[in-house]
Amino acid sequence: MDTRYQPIRTPWETPPAPGTAIDVAEGVKWIRLPLPMKLDHVNVYALDDGDSYTIVDTGFSSRTSRRIWGEILSGPLAGKPVGRVIVTHHHPDHVGLAGWFQSEHGAELVTTRTAWLFSRMLRLDAQDRPTEETVAFWKRCGMERAILAERMEERPFNFADCVWPMPLGFKRIKQGDVIHAGGRAWDVHIGNGHAPEHATLWSRDDDLVLAGDQILPSISSNIGVYATEPEADPVADWLEACERFAAMAEDRHLVLGGHKLPFTGLPARMRQLIDNHHHALDRLAEHLSEPRPAGECFQPLFRRQISGGEYGLALVEAMAHCLHLWHEGRARRSLRDDGAWLWQTV
Repeated sequence: MDTRYQPIRTPWETPPAPGTAIDVAEGVKWIRLPLPMKLDHVNVYALDDGDSYTIVDTGFSSRTSRRIWGEILSGPLAGKPVGRVIVTHHHPDHVGLAGWFQSEHGAELVTTRTAWLFSRMLRLDAQDRPTEETVAFWKRCGMERAILAERMEERPFNFADCVWPMPLGFKRIKQGDVIHAGGRAWDVHIGNGHAPEHATLWSRDDDLVLAGDQILPSISSNIGVYATEPEADPVADWLEACERFAAMAEDRHLVLGGHKLPFTGLPARMRQLIDNHHHALDRLAEHLSEPRPAGECFQPLFRRQISGGEYGLALVEAMAHCLHLWHEGRARRSLRDDGAWLWQTV
């Protein structure tokens, strides 16, 4: 660890059990909900507004999540209503039950415009088989043939599987806005890269930062490119946001993220996130001394074996890093006969 920075520390070693909450500050409760995947949980937060609560993120829409929320509402939240839901970004583990809180509990939805538009569009876009555009994109990434053949015959992941129907109407937040919740004023700072227009909230009144998935303590947020915008450069967006947040970071900050444990040592963590991606890009550039598709770039980026449920996320992240080198002029590309882009360092 660079001696200029205080070490990263986690004040709580054990997360809250399902249906319970931990008070991380006055008027702020940390709640954890299960996810049916390798990253098996999401953190959500309840901010006490006196006669009601503001919830930050919601978990998947599932019977299990709704049951646990019922236990939380009657237990840790003491029967107070949820008057407002703040969604940090559009991924289903964060927005999944936003529509349920709106339609079943009368809550107001507060999020960024891009997060709401993506959420509602994807919720309505259910497919029984992968679209032609998605298959073409997978081929561009160099997806393994056996995996491609299998996925072409399977029902793909659909937002509708784990996101409650979203009614019309939301309140937009944007960079520079201030939200009052939990007895605090929170400055809205927008991140990007992991998800477009990702909201983070920085308390003016104490040391709290509600970071969603933009800043995590021990894992790096997935940065992927998808068929919706196949030549995007989310790595550039991510690095820009990290540099901006690094200038704001102080050791006093207690970061409440969407996964893993709350932590302090934010300046050190921001430096890690920035340096890790630059080092990964340098390893990738060396690996691409010979032309390769993104699907053959896992080792220099992740430095471990990738298999099972991790494959899809690794593929889109590898594609994002190849595209970043291309956008920077550090790599060129050519189309292979099977439709894969081959990337090679310039």
